[in-house]
Amino acid sequence: MNTKKIRAIPAEVIRVFVVLWAILREIFDESAYRRFLVRQKLTSSPAAYGEFLRETEISKARRPRCC
Repeated sequence: MNTKKIRAIPAEVIRVFVVLWAILREIFDESAYRRFLVRQKLTSSPAAYGEFLRETEISKARRPRCC
């Protein structure tokens, strides 16, 4: 049995989970919130999250709606 192939499987599985985790963070706005904190130079807090939500709602309201 080739031990290199056996050792490679867990690394590939880990990569899949890392990608899935990143996708979920994007879907649930966690990544956008982190980018907002970095851009605004803020730390995570209820006030910062409220500001993030307001900014997000404003940007969504500006988008043209189709059909």
